[in-house]
Amino acid sequence: MSGVIKVGMADLNAIVSPGILTTLGLGSCVGIVFYDNKNKIGGMAHVMLPTSRIANGDKINEAKFADTAIEKLLELMISMGAKQTFITAKLAGGAQMFASRNGSNDVLKIGHKNVEQTLKILQEKNIKVVAQDTGSNYGRTIELYSESGLLLVKTIGHGVKEI
Repeated sequence: MSGVIKVGMADLNAIVSPGILTTLGLGSCVGIVFYDNKNKIGGMAHVMLPTSRIANGDKINEAKFADTAIEKLLELMISMGAKQTFITAKLAGGAQMFASRNGSNDVLKIGHKNVEQTLKILQEKNIKVVAQDTGSNYGRTIELYSESGLLLVKTIGHGVKEI
């Protein structure tokens, strides 16, 4: 299957080359991108919150939280033929979109917490982070090209970069 597959907020998907995965409007959310360069399989999750421990209720959206999204994305990619030993990660997003007056409001630091938790989980799973474009105070849109593993990061006012 080729073409462009959109990954929504609190969503994830994977693709076997050729094709593009994209997600729009990463603010404090983190775009977690996995790529198996041997099997040319890419995956993307648009994560809103760092941990599912804060969720209430029996049924949660696993793609919404860094801890469960990473696990689910790995399972999906492996079911498509990826090997965890070949998977590397790239991250984008995790911005602080709203300034706090006194600098101490933790609710406003959700972007930083998302990145921090994602990095911790990836380290525990021995998945190497090969590039990231995180933090600051602006949003991002990302596109993963499954043939090469290139991640295009687009911003308004801060240009476009390849990582």
